[in-house]
Amino acid sequence: MAELGTVAWPPAPIRTRRLVLRASEARDRAAFIDLFASPEVHAHLGGPRPRDELERQVPEVPGRRPGLFVIELDGTMIGIVELNRRDAEHRSQVRPSAGEAELGYLLLPAAWGHGYATEACAAALDWFAGEQPGAPVVLSTSTANEPSLSLARKLGFTEVGRFEEWGAEHWDGVWVPVTRTA
Repeated sequence: MAELGTVAWPPAPIRTRRLVLRASEARDRAAFIDLFASPEVHAHLGGPRPRDELERQVPEVPGRRPGLFVIELDGTMIGIVELNRRDAEHRSQVRPSAGEAELGYLLLPAAWGHGYATEACAAALDWFAGEQPGAPVVLSTSTANEPSLSLARKLGFTEVGRFEEWGAEHWDGVWVPVTRTA
């Protein structure tokens, strides 16, 4: 996926009530491997990657790219949230000529059910709205992933379409930040 354009990266850490969203560091490598090797995390994403393959391929400082934030709780990585520009050939593209940003997130299973995904995604969207005022953000998820659909709706994404991919129905939603007037 392409970069976020003119956004300076990495930004200062974003602090929420319970979390810190920050650029990745070398100390996050083991958590990245756990995240990508987890069968639970990848149940709707085509399955986990083999741990031995990840041990060989994950760089010393993983996820070091514009748009990717580590989600930290009490000094420990619990997941990631990212905003990336979609490429022109992404089959679920909402507006083919727009190159909109796409929200994605993954949390380790121990962090599920505590509202961390909502808190982290809302903070990332708020940051993005400040950096790219008025720019829409899209999100795609499997319709079988009910927690992800619920989160998308809670964050204010509205459905714009459905499509078939990897033998499953997927949901496309769009979020447009509220433009503040003076």
